[in-house]
Amino acid sequence: MNKNARIIAFYLPQYHPIPENDIWWGKGFTEWTNVGKAKPLFKGHYQPRIPADLGYYDLRVSETRIAQADLARNYGVEGFCYWHYWFGNGKRLIERPFTEVVSSGEPDFPFCLAWANETWKGFNHGLQNRNVLIEQLYPGVEDYTAHFYETLTAFKDKRYITIEGKPIFMIYKPLADPEISIFIETWRKLAKENGLNGIYFIGHNMDFTISEQELFKTGIDAINTVRLNDFLSNKNSISRKFHKRFNKIFRKNIKAYPYELASKSFISQNIDQKEKIYPSIIPGLDHSPRSGHEGLVLTESNPELFEKHVAEAIATVKNKESEHKIIFIKSWNEWAEGNYMEPDLRWGTKYLEALKRQIEK
Repeated sequence: MNKNARIIAFYLPQYHPIPENDIWWGKGFTEWTNVGKAKPLFKGHYQPRIPADLGYYDLRVSETRIAQADLARNYGVEGFCYWHYWFGNGKRLIERPFTEVVSSGEPDFPFCLAWANETWKGFNHGLQNRNVLIEQLYPGVEDYTAHFYETLTAFKDKRYITIEGKPIFMIYKPLADPEISIFIETWRKLAKENGLNGIYFIGHNMDFTISEQELFKTGIDAINTVRLNDFLSNKNSISRKFHKRFNKIFRKNIKAYPYELASKSFISQNIDQKEKIYPSIIPGLDHSPRSGHEGLVLTESNPELFEKHVAEAIATVKNKESEHKIIFIKSWNEWAEGNYMEPDLRWGTKYLEALKRQIEK
């Protein structure tokens, strides 16, 4: 285990076609569809993003999954946190890559799961409307039990990442429904009945109008902070006001702000240094491939600025117990959000090198 930090990277599995995506977006749709059609929306806008070392991969190919793990391991990433989609009543989506990782035993690389308990709407995924594509449901204990047994094999896998001897399970929206508390209670009971020490629940949080106390009331054990939009909430920031005005005049109201400005708010020393708070590091963000002119774009991200951000994040965990020195990367491969660590044609492995330097300091 790393003494400096435990780096876990969010991992998007939507790089293979599924029948539902074929219906919603057209035959053969994957995340690469939005990535490939992206265009620059203003002068200096870095689009399209083109993958380098791993290419436009298909996650049905085991060699690709092994290559990703090798790359992550070589640069200090402890494991992947796979986004996991269970919509209720047994409905799953894009589960194949993780299912094959578990069943095949490859790659031999640690992992955990993050439940993306969110209704899918067209706008967020590349359509011009906000229609509901598939709704997230919370049908009750019978469904939560089925969900548990669907993941039990993974929990018992020797590669599964644990804290306090319990497998990690992240919940994307811990306050999405009052049923979340019943879900957590049900899973804790089932874990004990099936020979586990319990489940270590982490609540994902991007909304800092919500108090820690309110989140912990759901029954979660820890919080993962993602301060992606914090700088936008500072209505009095002169710099923010300037860039908003600039966007209005010169960029047709596109929400484009410098990464250097935004990244100053990515870490909160007062909060993120707490033992059960796990901060996030963010290499960049550009939602325009999915949402066009309405998407948030952080401009001029580079490995040097990213490395400063990584150093600040690692400083927040230095006094924590080794097991709790966890930092999540958002993300390993969110290409259509301009939010990835995998090499591209512009920067190659420079972001990964920056990460490794700070981990090994």
